Amino acid sequence: MGLYEFFYEYFIRPIQENQGYNPVNTVVYAIILGIAVLLLYKMLKRMEIRVDGRFFKALVPYIVLGPLMRSMTDVGVLPRTYLTVSPGGYFVIAAFAIASLYVVWRHCPGERLYPLYHDFGWVLVGGLLFLLVINLDKVSFNWEVFKYFIPALVIAEGAVWLLAKKVPVIADNSVLFYTHFYDATTTFVGIQFFGYWEQHVLARWLIDTFGTAAIMYLEKFFILLPVVWILDRWMADEDPDLINFVKLTVFILGFGPGTRNLLIMLMGG
Repeated sequence: MGLYEFFYEYFIRPIQENQGYNPVNTVVYAIILGIAVLLLYKMLKRMEIRVDGRFFKALVPYIVLGPLMRSMTDVGVLPRTYLTVSPGGYFVIAAFAIASLYVVWRHCPGERLYPLYHDFGWVLVGGLLFLLVINLDKVSFNWEVFKYFIPALVIAEGAVWLLAKKVPVIADNSVLFYTHFYDATTTFVGIQFFGYWEQHVLARWLIDTFGTAAIMYLEKFFILLPVVWILDRWMADEDPDLINFVKLTVFILGFGPGTRNLLIMLMGG
């Protein structure tokens, strides 16, 4: 197999035929993500931007932008291309977010940066919502999703609340656990009740092996727990901005796919 055939088989064909992820592209994308996190962290340090509550609030619209664009692609509002499906779509959103941050920082450094960056992000979200509104004929809303989603979410988040009462490291990172159990709930509801399928390799294998998408809750828990333990205990002496940025990335990896799943189910994608 030549280089082009290898690239086509493991990277292009899965997107063209909507095959989901495979072990090869999963590893490569994970490496790219790790490198990107370190580079972005260094970029923020050079720009003297702290990874704190102000930065998170300013980043919220860009976090919403990714799942909104992906769900609009799946229901046919946006064309399905390498730049609108994952991972390409998330690269595009990340590029918008980084470029916008740099431009705003160059022209409005200091405290003015955060509200302006925040507002520009909502302008981008508003543009996508406008496209959605004028293409509502392509959307078949399925409100029955809430009949399954809300009870499952209440039970899942209740479990996190109880665990946080007993385990300090979970209490200290409860937002991450709440977010990833939200993601697990959207996967569970979509697969268990509406016939969707899992795109990620490990999750797909676990669901096939155990015969239920409820296994996603355990997968999330046993991956997330050592991650936050390492960040809070083993890396306690590292730069707090680095720890916060890694946690922000973990949050996005839960919130983004979860919101995409929920929107796709609601819009009948």
